[in-house]
Amino acid sequence: MQPWNTMRATCYGGLIGLAAGAFKSFAPKLLGTQLLGTLGTAPAGAAIAKELLAATFVFALLCGVAAALRNLIVRRLLGSGVERR
Repeated sequence: MQPWNTMRATCYGGLIGLAAGAFKSFAPKLLGTQLLGTLGTAPAGAAIAKELLAATFVFALLCGVAAALRNLIVRRLLGSGVERR
């Protein structure tokens, strides 16, 4: 069993986080409703950027740590029989 590439997992997690942050920031505006906050007010540009950066960072970190943890568990269970790239 080959180990997961943690850099790839981190990059994919960042992309997922960016998509999630964009959906959270822009979906109420696109749907014509404001789900959170005051009705009819659009979030400021800085707030949107902060939301996108935070979601990207957190998802990237989560996916990278999950891949590293999976590799550690597999290495412990299978011993040194794990192929390294």
